[in-house]
Amino acid sequence: MRPDPIAWSTERLLSGVRRFQRDIYPPRRAAYEQVAREGQSPHALFITCADSRIDPELITQSGPGEIFVSRNIGNLVPAYGVLSDGMSAIIEYGVAGLKVSQVVVCGHTDCGAMIGLLHTRKVANLPIVKSWLRNAGAALSHVGRGLGPLDEQLLLERLIEANVVLQLNHLKTHPSVAVRLSQGKLALSGWVYDIGRGSVSVYQDDLQRFFDVTGGERAVSADPI
Repeated sequence: MRPDPIAWSTERLLSGVRRFQRDIYPPRRAAYEQVAREGQSPHALFITCADSRIDPELITQSGPGEIFVSRNIGNLVPAYGVLSDGMSAIIEYGVAGLKVSQVVVCGHTDCGAMIGLLHTRKVANLPIVKSWLRNAGAALSHVGRGLGPLDEQLLLERLIEANVVLQLNHLKTHPSVAVRLSQGKLALSGWVYDIGRGSVSVYQDDLQRFFDVTGGERAVSADPI
């Protein structure tokens, strides 16, 4: 008999906590005690998707207090003044408050948000999600411009990359980011994480292409926005 999903989920979470307390916390106790005592001083703000397959700390091999993480549907960054939302507060706190030295916008393969942007019927019954995705609308308008018909998968991959570039541009409209950039105290970086391959490609602004961190250009690369 299939277990009750609520009971199963609850036990799955609690058993994970018990395993953390038993196996994970003890050997790292000193590190946790230090950040509890001294507070956080992350070196980067990491903005990524809420997709459950993405684990920023695991991907970057970061420990407690090292990266300030924000997750939302589609790793979107509304331009400053468009919405008075939590993302603006997170950016301001991370950049002006915690004074991180880098902001990363990390997209990923098989992104449900970008699929919803391509096929609006998939989010027709999700009005808040549909409205939120307007923050990626310019990326959709840009993808494929001047090109012939694109394969569905190729179109999605181009959109994922174009969305990351668009959100980097949105970041620059935030006053706290603009100030720190002008002072040479902040860097912006765009990533695409390939879930199946476990690889990361980073956007190189001067070449307007994404490159795998292990070397080599991605087969698909977004045009500049």
